[in-house]
Amino acid sequence: MMVSVMRTKAKTALVLVVALGLLILHLYKDFSDKKTIQPHVSKGSRLLTQIPKSTYQWSLCKRKTAAANITGFSSLPHNLKDFLYYRHCRHFPMLLDVPDKCGGAGKSADVFLLLVVKSSPLNYDRREVLRKTWAMERQHNGLWIRRIFISGTTAEGHEKSRMNKLLELEQREYSDILQWDFTDSFYNLTLKQILFLEWMERSCPDVRFLLNGDDDVFAHTDNMVEYLQNLKGNDGSKHLFIGHLIQGVGPIRSPGSKYFIPVQVQESDSYPPYCGGGGFLLSGYTASVIYNMSQSITILPIDDVYMGMCLAKAGLGPASHVGVKTAGLQIPSKTLDAYDPCFYRDILLVHRFLPAHLYHMWVRVHDPDLDCSIKPGKQR
Repeated sequence: MMVSVMRTKAKTALVLVVALGLLILHLYKDFSDKKTIQPHVSKGSRLLTQIPKSTYQWSLCKRKTAAANITGFSSLPHNLKDFLYYRHCRHFPMLLDVPDKCGGAGKSADVFLLLVVKSSPLNYDRREVLRKTWAMERQHNGLWIRRIFISGTTAEGHEKSRMNKLLELEQREYSDILQWDFTDSFYNLTLKQILFLEWMERSCPDVRFLLNGDDDVFAHTDNMVEYLQNLKGNDGSKHLFIGHLIQGVGPIRSPGSKYFIPVQVQESDSYPPYCGGGGFLLSGYTASVIYNMSQSITILPIDDVYMGMCLAKAGLGPASHVGVKTAGLQIPSKTLDAYDPCFYRDILLVHRFLPAHLYHMWVRVHDPDLDCSIKPGKQR
């Protein structure tokens, strides 16, 4: 009898221990699932590096080893091999976000011109100058101009951490950076564009117009607003894609070129018409069309060409605008000052400016005492 009672007590104790263990496990799991280390939030920005993995982190994209079986693969440069290995990857963890940049998705139509600036983490000086000049968030003619920088990551180890910290510090002050955890390189510019367009569909779906450009351009954004404001019958809900038009060209097959595209990446010897990637203007409607088309078009490393491919698939095309000079501004004579503000007063965009020159030019073209009746080259 005593043995039976002891066995019963032992079983009861065992059941209680198991039950207690299960309860502790359940509570721990529940706590882990709900646990969030609150990121710093300023002006609608988010630092996502400490948000739970289940919320913002996709599983790491695996290398497609079958790419090595492509004819001639072994002879390609290392960066192109990498591109082919990971060409299928389109989703990466988001490190920095500004979900309310356009006032929220429902109010994004209030943004007339969204400035989308491609910028490497290293280019702090360029971003600082742009914030004080043409990319300043403001109203012009009563219409809102907003700014966003789009970036990946750079370097490795401690250097990568330092660069990411730099962008976090900027984000705390300005709330103007979108960053994803992919390598910010020339061959990943198309990926950067696709990730931005995906973000736009979510956070700024009804923005009227966009300037998409590099962080080393001089963009006369006041002129852009006036040009777009005067378009007849297009408030951003119809097709628009303008810039420096390039057509009748194809892939550069020379391995020594920055733009080298071998047949293993692009078999066709021709590109559709496209606008130079230094900077172009497009409507919110067209941005959405490009994003939708991109879902079924294999990524090409040359981002401006890829935009043209998406337009072509949609039966649309880019157009030329004389005020967009992504190949640089042609000065009439070498004896003239290439940075005479009168050459830049009426343009929309010029590529390749150093930060100091860019700041100087923005101030000069807005000088109320600027007199362009004086012959070019004379002292102003």
